[in-house]
Amino acid sequence: MKPRDDVKPRDAETVAVALQQVTTCLGGLGAVVHRLDPDGHRLLLVAADGPASAAAQAWAELGEEEEEAPVLALRRGAYAWVGGDSLGVGAAGTVAMPLVGTDGPIGALSGLVAGPGEPDEVRRSFLRTVAQWVGTGLIGPPGTPPGPSAVSAATRSVRMSELTVALAEAITTRDVVRAVADYVQAPFGADGLVLEVLEAGWLHVVGSAGYPREFLRVLEGIPLEANETVHDVVRTRTPRFIESRAEIYQRYPALRPVNELSPKEAWAFLPLIASGRVIGLCVVSFSQPRTFSEGARIWLMALSGLVGQALERARLYDMEHARARELQRGLLPRALPRLPAACAVARYLPAGQGEEVGGDWYDVIPLPADRVALVIGDVMGHGITEAATMGRLRTAVRTLADLDIPPDELFSRLNDLVSDLGEDTYATCLYAVFDPVACTFSYSLAGHPPPVVVHPDGTVRTPDAAPDPPLGAAKPPFGLHRLHLPDGSMLVLCTDGLVESATRDVDQGMAQLRQILAEAASPAVHSAAADEDDDIRYLEDLCDRVVSALLPDRGQMNDDAGLLIVRVRRTAPRDVVSWSLPVDPRAAGEARDHVRKRLGTWGLDDLVLTTELLVSELVGNVVRHATGPVHLRMLRSRTLTCEVYDGSLTTPRIRHPTHTDEGGRGLQLVAALSRRWGARYLQDGKCIWTEQDLPERVGH
Repeated sequence: MKPRDDVKPRDAETVAVALQQVTTCLGGLGAVVHRLDPDGHRLLLVAADGPASAAAQAWAELGEEEEEAPVLALRRGAYAWVGGDSLGVGAAGTVAMPLVGTDGPIGALSGLVAGPGEPDEVRRSFLRTVAQWVGTGLIGPPGTPPGPSAVSAATRSVRMSELTVALAEAITTRDVVRAVADYVQAPFGADGLVLEVLEAGWLHVVGSAGYPREFLRVLEGIPLEANETVHDVVRTRTPRFIESRAEIYQRYPALRPVNELSPKEAWAFLPLIASGRVIGLCVVSFSQPRTFSEGARIWLMALSGLVGQALERARLYDMEHARARELQRGLLPRALPRLPAACAVARYLPAGQGEEVGGDWYDVIPLPADRVALVIGDVMGHGITEAATMGRLRTAVRTLADLDIPPDELFSRLNDLVSDLGEDTYATCLYAVFDPVACTFSYSLAGHPPPVVVHPDGTVRTPDAAPDPPLGAAKPPFGLHRLHLPDGSMLVLCTDGLVESATRDVDQGMAQLRQILAEAASPAVHSAAADEDDDIRYLEDLCDRVVSALLPDRGQMNDDAGLLIVRVRRTAPRDVVSWSLPVDPRAAGEARDHVRKRLGTWGLDDLVLTTELLVSELVGNVVRHATGPVHLRMLRSRTLTCEVYDGSLTTPRIRHPTHTDEGGRGLQLVAALSRRWGARYLQDGKCIWTEQDLPERVGH
């Protein structure tokens, strides 16, 4: 439908462009503009666009008592929504915005919504912006230069539709900047773009295109109050269209030194408004002077409404996402310990796609007697809640590991914890303990990818061990699996995000991982790792190689990934010794003799007296309170470890004897003389152990 004859040529262009915008924004069914008649009691149809043009004749005149969307918007002076197909064109409803002139309401701009439900806030803001321009156009003076051609308007309409979709899908600030650069610059012949956000009186550049970094650094150093151009736009909430360098020098002389550095010749300064406040500025710029037609101004102002809402949403996401990432990284170990029996490196790789953080974690936990606990897990789901749950589980695992219980029993307790967190909380996990004396690797699996073992000769294999269900869904008991590992073997643990993707399943990913490790793990490379620093460098390089091969496009990752690679070392036979002791009063004396001789052999004579006292107390407690068989084991490493084994499951505990008690002070003495002490339980008894620091001058 063409505009009515009483609409001026300039008005006709404004209305036509606005209707195309609204039609595109709301799904393509059409849009209409009404103008209030002089007596103020009727709305008269001015123009219509899209498939609804013919049906819009039913709204040629609308009385003030009717309940249609245009009338309601005019009556309320605000946004109005009426559900249902009022014009019989298949619409889900009609949305309307009042058109306001200098003396009050002058009409209404309405759009027919194709999709289900009301338009979201982004589209409402867009409609509100377009309505403001249409209101100005209907009452503005004639005589302005002609606007874009029909072909240009159609091209821009298509681009605006694409921009609307791109901004609706934009998640991060970077996505918003990319969408504006892709869909705004070309239709207007622009070659420069700057997006700035307002924070504490300063504008900060969050994205740009077509500007050198040196100039952007200059912009960052200007406070809002000192930037005349920006302050004018932000204060008035009105765009400024500068058509030449001479014009900007004349209007804003104080900023001439800055503007002389700009490589551009014309600018559109557009306020970004969201939630009723100015959040920033969008600057679209041109390398040549140009005239901004009324149509171009409408389009640019309309896009600023879309961009403002999208940028506000993206900034909120960026801040929440950054906090969640910070929380997640804070809950992961900042550095892995270097231990006598293991050196490890790890990678945590956040998803490149998706709105939330994940719950992947890993840890390396030192245990008594140089044993090492390895853990890697993944809380199912994404979000800050899952990241917090990951932190709780990591803390729980470290606490349970300190109890020195087997992996299957640890999983039974951890499963109870996960179950208590809620019916929809689940986690996969692998927990393992490496014993460097026996060279055994004991582990349990709860819905998690199995470990990959790389032998010193380059052989790569995955143990054939069926995993239990994930924690939170499993029913104890859990399976316990054991492997014997040659000295210098590597263990590769990962989460499913490393090996599973949209193009391969877990089995294919694990096969690819084994192939990568086989190519990288030749015997020659292993023998080259002569010391701990060499080991670490080799493992770091191997980590990078695995990640590059399995995740070549980090930006397309839709799940977090964790990777932990560990080289294990056995305890040298010369550094560990054990003896059997009789279950009678002679045991303590024999233990002291063994300790004295062994410490002399190791050059630890300074520790003889203390160690004799510790061993005498531990062995004496066994003879008095426990059952045999009794064994004493000593291990020299970074500390001196003494272990006494017996056949009882009774728990040793420190007592608080009174002044008249003749006994009960033995474990107090043990705690006072040792660096730390504790007990762990075995299938046929328990082990009580102590650790002492070695003298600094001693090495081995």
